[in-house]
Amino acid sequence: MAVSMTESAIKRVRTLKTKRQTPEAILRVGVRGGGCSGLSYFMDFVEVPEEKDKMFEFGEPPVTVAVDRKSYLFLNGTEIDFEQTMMKTGFQFNNPVAGRSCSCGESFTL
Repeated sequence: MAVSMTESAIKRVRTLKTKRQTPEAILRVGVRGGGCSGLSYFMDFVEVPEEKDKMFEFGEPPVTVAVDRKSYLFLNGTEIDFEQTMMKTGFQFNNPVAGRSCSCGESFTL
């Protein structure tokens, strides 16, 4: 398995990179302790991946995503989506290993 992205998430990352004027940036996705459920997702742009990152590419031109090895244990099989509705706008993590998520979708437990 791997990490995947929907077309809407890919499009949103491209838009953000254009606004930031960093077309070559790599999207770093990971998990760290914290949040209301114990583990929280994070996303950031980086110029260079870490040596042991798992790398994924989506679409054309490609959006490159880097996931550190520890986070990959929690993100394997996760689909990253971008949702824009009247009630909320943002990235959503559809994570099959999450036992429970908080209502905002930013943190989870196993």
